[in-house]
Amino acid sequence: MSTVAFQTLPFGTEAAKRLAARLGIACDEISLHRFPDGELRVTVAPAADTTILYAALDQPNDKLIALRFAAEALRRGGAKRLVLVAPYLCYMRQDIAFHAGEAISQHAMGALLAEIVDRVVTVDAHLHRTSDIVAVFPGIEAENLSAMPAIAKTLAKAGIDPATVVIGPDAESEPWVRDLAKRLDLQHTVARKLRRGDRSVEIDFADDTLLAGRPALMVDDIVSSGTTLMVAATTLRAMGASAVDSVVTHALFQPAMIVAFADAGIRSIRSSDSVPHPTNAIALDEILATALERELNPTPPPETTT
Repeated sequence: MSTVAFQTLPFGTEAAKRLAARLGIACDEISLHRFPDGELRVTVAPAADTTILYAALDQPNDKLIALRFAAEALRRGGAKRLVLVAPYLCYMRQDIAFHAGEAISQHAMGALLAEIVDRVVTVDAHLHRTSDIVAVFPGIEAENLSAMPAIAKTLAKAGIDPATVVIGPDAESEPWVRDLAKRLDLQHTVARKLRRGDRSVEIDFADDTLLAGRPALMVDDIVSSGTTLMVAATTLRAMGASAVDSVVTHALFQPAMIVAFADAGIRSIRSSDSVPHPTNAIALDEILATALERELNPTPPPETTT
């Protein structure tokens, strides 16, 4: 009989433990020790045939080394199948070389993880020109889950004004903005964004009258610098929005930015627990557990007849 274990890097452990509890299995924390010269020693718990590895991959560089070492120890300890659960998947932004000599981080990261695990499960990966996450990970299984069901469930439970307009910051956000609006039976629209640099963007909307006297709910997959969010909020307020709130899958911005967001007119910002953050308000364990159920109850191979 196949065995299943769940282990997590020592980051985002609260979310990891909730997920393991939903799956009905114990959660072991992988131990990291940093030597004076900065090198890491990684110690895992006993391996199972299938070991689920949970890793919150914000601030990723040391974590990737730790993940590689953990995979080596688990394989040597008898793990036949490693499943990486990375609710936030790092280094997906750059899928082409924009300038001569640039590394394509998405290609490099896909190849690295494909060498050490058998399956990757993530949420709202930041893909631009890559239509299917399977293309990122050659030769292994990969799923890119949507956070919209979890976000919609949280918002519906908290209560939301039916006059609210769901707002996307750019054309790329349209699919998940449309999905969330449909789930909540709300109107939606998407901004036109012109990015002039990491911290310089311009935003406008095709219909200047849509938001007059109505609440706006901005939705984005990643907030890092927060520039887009603040410019959009200022624009929405100028259009007459009665209130501006925001939900985001991956909150990568510094917590100190929350004050700046409020100054820009954002009444509230809520994020998923893909990475630990003071704004965490949306749990992803339900959608992740659904994706992982087959690891606990694998389909037996078909019987052969002679």
